[in-house]
Amino acid sequence: MTAAPPAVQDWPASADAALVAAGRHPDPFAILGPHDRGGQRRVTAFDPGAERLWALSGEAVHPLHPVGGAPGVFSGPVAPGPYRIRGEGPGGRRWEHDDPFRFGPVIGEVDEYLLAEGTHLRLWQVLGAHVMRHEGVSGTHFAVWAPNARRVSVVGPFNGWDGRRHPMRSRGSTGVWEIFLPGIGEGAPYKYEILGPDGAVQPLKADPVGFGAEHPPATASVVRDIAGYGWKDAAWMSSRAARNDPTAPVAIYEVHVASWRRIREEGGRPLSWREAAEEIVAYAAALGFTHLELMPVSEHPFDGSWGYQPVGLFAPTIRFGPPHEFRDLVDAAHRAGLGVILDWVPGHFPADAHGLARFDGTHLYEHEDPREGFHPDWNTLIYNYGRREVANFLVANALYWLEEYHVDGLRVDAVASMLYRDYSRPPGGWVRNVHGGRENIEAIAFLRRMNRTVCGECPGVMTVAEESTAFPGVSRPVEAGGLGFGYKWNMGWMNDTLAYIRRDPIHRRHHHHAMTFGTTYTHSENFILPISHDEVVHGKGSMLAKMPGSPWERFANLRAYYGFMWGHPGKKLLFMGQEFGQAAEWNHAAGLDWAMAATPSHAGLARLVRDLNALYRATPSLHAMDCEAGGFRWLEADAAEISVYAWLRQAGAQDAPVAVVCNFTPVQRDWLVGLPRPGLWREAINTDAGIYGGGNRGNLGGITAEPGGHQGQPFAARVTLPPLATLMFVHQPS
Repeated sequence: MTAAPPAVQDWPASADAALVAAGRHPDPFAILGPHDRGGQRRVTAFDPGAERLWALSGEAVHPLHPVGGAPGVFSGPVAPGPYRIRGEGPGGRRWEHDDPFRFGPVIGEVDEYLLAEGTHLRLWQVLGAHVMRHEGVSGTHFAVWAPNARRVSVVGPFNGWDGRRHPMRSRGSTGVWEIFLPGIGEGAPYKYEILGPDGAVQPLKADPVGFGAEHPPATASVVRDIAGYGWKDAAWMSSRAARNDPTAPVAIYEVHVASWRRIREEGGRPLSWREAAEEIVAYAAALGFTHLELMPVSEHPFDGSWGYQPVGLFAPTIRFGPPHEFRDLVDAAHRAGLGVILDWVPGHFPADAHGLARFDGTHLYEHEDPREGFHPDWNTLIYNYGRREVANFLVANALYWLEEYHVDGLRVDAVASMLYRDYSRPPGGWVRNVHGGRENIEAIAFLRRMNRTVCGECPGVMTVAEESTAFPGVSRPVEAGGLGFGYKWNMGWMNDTLAYIRRDPIHRRHHHHAMTFGTTYTHSENFILPISHDEVVHGKGSMLAKMPGSPWERFANLRAYYGFMWGHPGKKLLFMGQEFGQAAEWNHAAGLDWAMAATPSHAGLARLVRDLNALYRATPSLHAMDCEAGGFRWLEADAAEISVYAWLRQAGAQDAPVAVVCNFTPVQRDWLVGLPRPGLWREAINTDAGIYGGGNRGNLGGITAEPGGHQGQPFAARVTLPPLATLMFVHQPS
């Protein structure tokens, strides 16, 4: 076995062997591995670090001989059956491994057909890196879409990042390349080395369908076995359709996990997924929220960001732990009665060299023309939604999070930028659609396809659009001409009401209808009222800092505003820290100010949010007809001189109606309110209550409605309106 093998063999041909050695052969599987040649089984292997190679077949040891003109290429006859390769290098160092080129394809004909058609809903089950047993051997199957590449190889520490070592098998018209690497398993870093159509080696690429990634700033994908998680949330999953329905109470706590809390004793690190499963879940549940919304959890390169420029759409960021630990967070939330919504970003992607940009040496995922394929606002690239494989990639990714991670909804970021070709572009800086218009027809078709697919495959999930224009039918069914989202963020309501509440009360009478205008369209969509992360960054200040007046008045204004918001039609959303009045705007490098949260005024604000959530959830009139016109009726919309508003919330005839009255001046008032039913109306919320940090002025627990028409109602009651306060009265049956 130590004798030097003969110098030259007649097969493979020297030219083919030289191309293999150079990593340039167009079909390496036609040369490497076992092949029948004239009735004889021959094995060819390539190992640039070997001085000698043998094939081990059972007890037999078959020497493989160097092929002339091709350093590292060896070939020779080998007995039928499985075999391993043994190598010997300088200094007598030896190694053994199963030859990856002896294994057949993994991807089957049905998968090939669906891949080529761009209709493979569960793309992640075929592409990416899958730990498996194949032909009796354990390893990992790699598959990637790169239709314009001349050659694609898997590289990693296991082959010295040498793209010549493991070139992949082309699957023809699918544009997919695959290889099974025996012995590679969980935790192995890897990338793809790609020769573009011009033969140039591209920057090493992370896996577009990779399930894991290295800790940034490292950029490799990591093999993760995502199979076999033991879910304990069956009760939640069977009830989530009812919990996500427009008739249900939906109060969302929006969280950026990295900056919710930092652990000072450990260098200021953020919580892990498992720590978040305990701390964030318990906190949000105690405050009565119904859902968590997590900022994008997909892998992204820059720590100092929200995560809206993802490079690994299928990988929960490793910053907080591996995939199963993210599942721990979702599972814990469900068992605590909380749904989980993910921010999802199909609108753009960063141009980082290891990402999707010019993935196979061409503009594969993005448009070639920067007028269509480049976002000037964010310096990012735009997906080519009209390419069937790209649309398939994104739709499958949406389904992936819902199925593999039991996520209950997706909030789609920056939808307006997807809908319009001229979004944030100067004249001449965009390309018209085929009809000469500004609408992005392909993006609209993609969004409709995504919504129909996920709602059809995962009934009961919600999709939410962050859409800032008046595009019609965002939350209407596709069959009715809509985009098919379950909900839309009400950005107009947010902008109008925040502009109002920031004003000194003496000027509010001049802007009175900023608070009423939203009700003219509030039932045109299924709306969520969002006071989101966008309102506490880039110099905008915190919610508390927006409020005018003395420190006491700032808290009173904010309490009154939250009361207005919870009484208004629409589902609710607060970004973390707003529930207790974080004083500073968001800082990615620091956690929330939990010491401040424990002080009386801040703790009182959090108690108010807890009680607002409790009343909202327990009172059908405050949520069951959020999205229907019959659930809201003005009592007083025109009292501009005194900045008072009053309205009714109602549901079914059997449900107690709720009267909401707001006083946005620092003056206490004795006021007459019209009511539809006689008798006692319990004062269920008074934002001036002492337990919330207020002055404890109010109505001694309730008011009594007596005959005497007022404000179009058959009954009326005198109400004490504390300064800068919102009151909610719930009718009590006799």
